[in-house]
Amino acid sequence: MNNQKKQQMATIRQTAVKYVMITLSTMIMVVGTYFFKFPNNFAFGGITGFATIVNSLTPMSAGDFTFAANMVLLILGFAVLGKTAGMMTVYASVLMSVALSAMERIWPLSAPLTNEPLLELVFAVFLSGVGSSLLFNIGASSGGTDIIAMILKKYTSFNIGSVLFLVDALAVVMAFFLFGPTTGLFSTLGLLCKSLVIDSVIESINQCKCFNIICDDPEPICQFIIHELNRDATVYEAVGAFTQKQKTVIMTTMKRGQALRLRNFIRRQEPTAFILISNSSEIIGKGFLTN
Repeated sequence: MNNQKKQQMATIRQTAVKYVMITLSTMIMVVGTYFFKFPNNFAFGGITGFATIVNSLTPMSAGDFTFAANMVLLILGFAVLGKTAGMMTVYASVLMSVALSAMERIWPLSAPLTNEPLLELVFAVFLSGVGSSLLFNIGASSGGTDIIAMILKKYTSFNIGSVLFLVDALAVVMAFFLFGPTTGLFSTLGLLCKSLVIDSVIESINQCKCFNIICDDPEPICQFIIHELNRDATVYEAVGAFTQKQKTVIMTTMKRGQALRLRNFIRRQEPTAFILISNSSEIIGKGFLTN
């Protein structure tokens, strides 16, 4: 019974941490969208990109359009995809829509914050990209065009990445006609840079260090890995090509903070050990990704 309670508490804590991360990630996206994207008419990034277009053509504000469009798409997603839309995506989508509408009423903006559109584009891309990356990394999204992409993927041969790019590209093309070539080119640059930011941030978050340690005395190193770092390792025997002496190779993988501790320990314990350290951002197995 105690073990069951512990598992339940652990599940509750993990869920709470996830929703705190979703809230933080979504608010980062909201700041980038409202303060830097909307005032400059940067039309990239799904529903908020189209919101910029709609705001210029109708009396409807960008925040209100984002709210209405996200609600319609969420209903459509549940109707067509069932539970595939996911509660985390629902929460992020509703939070983003409500926060954008609230900001329009609390901090109304009639013009960009600065006279430097390139500087504001950097913040619009960076904040939106970081927020999206954090959401994608925990298995959520901000809804919107992601739901359209999932529906098209279900009934066509298109993949999600291609659909998202085509939808975003459509908003950028419309920006050329509505706001002129300058804003259109800024939007194009933002569309291209956002995907690079998302890929870079996700890779940085998931980056681990892979060790191949060639040593004479593996026992202290293995004990440190298991008991101090709570990681496992694979050990096998090898022979030095030049010396023909027996060596032991320890192979292990861990997060960057743990890797620094292991490297320092090996330097103290066996300074003559040969250490090969490489980076990897996609590791599948117990303690890392499970799919």
